[in-house]
Amino acid sequence: MTQVLVLEDQIASRTALIKILYEISADIVVSEAADLQEAEELLGGSVTFDLFMLDINLDAKQPEDISGITFAKKIRERRGYEFTPVVMITSIVNLETAAYREVHCYQYIVKPFFSQDVEDVVNKVLRQQKQLEAVSITVKKGGINYRINTNDIVYVKAIPRGVCLYLRYDHIEVPYLTIRKLQEQLPEDGFLQCHRMFVINKKYINYLDLVNQMISMQGYKEMINIGVTYKAEVRRELSE
Repeated sequence: MTQVLVLEDQIASRTALIKILYEISADIVVSEAADLQEAEELLGGSVTFDLFMLDINLDAKQPEDISGITFAKKIRERRGYEFTPVVMITSIVNLETAAYREVHCYQYIVKPFFSQDVEDVVNKVLRQQKQLEAVSITVKKGGINYRINTNDIVYVKAIPRGVCLYLRYDHIEVPYLTIRKLQEQLPEDGFLQCHRMFVINKKYINYLDLVNQMISMQGYKEMINIGVTYKAEVRRELSE
């Protein structure tokens, strides 16, 4: 399901936008807010949003109001939403540049909007989402869902009550996740379990030492052990 948060103060515009969204895909679920308070409550709730559609001006009596941008900044401050698509809806053309610059706006829609305009933007987001999901995994830490590109994972190590993902530029410890459960999300052709505590990304191997039963991985000093029960499989997979 694709979770969308719509922030729009005008009832007619909000209703029209939601109707268009539901017509685009049966997999879209919309949460609606008429003001900043409602939007902030939704943002702090249990739903993880895949797309935000925000009206920039939430007070028609104040042409300079940019409450939508204010809310977008709050979105970007939350871990897990640094790169989530934000689409701005505006009737004030000179605010477009500000939206792009300040909150890394994905795209904007100018009022009065047409169904095709909305469909084009949302379908583009959905296509990119599917592409990302095809090469990524989702892990949860501290109540936050993190989407991680599998190409960035160098290796995985089991730790007490969880696993640690060693990435190209960082690492993240994920509690209550086992090697076995993680492997269900990883592409089989790219990853190999070489020890009960280690899973490696084959493309990041520096060198393989079958005599001493060790593997060196790019960017890390830690030597990865090859378990006795995994040695034959490692030899078959990596010595071809």
